Amino acid sequence: MAERLKQAHARVYSLHASDDAKTALTRQLLIVTETAKRDLPEAARRLSRFVQDLDEGRPPVH
Repeated sequence: MAERLKQAHARVYSLHASDDAKTALTRQLLIVTETAKRDLPEAARRLSRFVQDLDEGRPPVH
C-alpha cells in the first residue's frame, strides 16, 4: 500500500496540471493515507479508483 501511494504521489507531481489541481489531488491521496490507518481495505479500494481515474484521463474526484 505504501509503495502504491508513493507511486500515485509521483504521478500527481508529474502531471501537466495547475498547482491548484495538483494540490486537490494530493489532498485526496492524503485522505487515502489517513483512511489506511483505520481501514486498509477501504483505502486500497479508494487508491485503486484514484489510479484508475488517472489512467483513464479522468480527474479523480471522490
